[in-house]
Amino acid sequence: MYSPDAYHRALVFAAGKHREQKFPGSDLPYLVHVVTVASEVIAHLPRLALDDPDLGVVCALLHDTIEDTATTYAEVAESFGAAVADGVAALSKDPSLPKERKMPDTLERIQRSRREIWVVKLADRIANMDAPPHYWTQEKRLSYREEAALIADTLGSAAPVLEARLRERIAAYPV
Repeated sequence: MYSPDAYHRALVFAAGKHREQKFPGSDLPYLVHVVTVASEVIAHLPRLALDDPDLGVVCALLHDTIEDTATTYAEVAESFGAAVADGVAALSKDPSLPKERKMPDTLERIQRSRREIWVVKLADRIANMDAPPHYWTQEKRLSYREEAALIADTLGSAAPVLEARLRERIAAYPV
């Protein structure tokens, strides 16, 4: 099982890093998103049989810190170790790449990572498949749904239970 102490440390770190951030299209604190991703991982731990459940849970809580805040790889590594920092880095889109290369690059890096990181990306997209922000165009919603299918196709073998859940969310996604 995972360690509640590791969860708490990562939650406090994520809360500090995402302090001013809101979930897109809402007034909710962004922390709701990272906790939702972590809850997907935790809820499925018994069926996932991960080698390192703490790695999955902690990376779920921290998965957007490098991508969406001023947090560095070194800061994550110092606080949580290289394995967590490597996982968070793999989950982070490379801002130097053109938009059309960002997700393929991220998926390639995730595929070179431990299975726990694959699980976090599946859980992340499951959490993101709620109603899209009201300002998204139909084209953006269709593109997002197609990207979710790519994630399921690419990473689903790591966690069939999460792949099935993601595919259900894709089918119900409003376009």
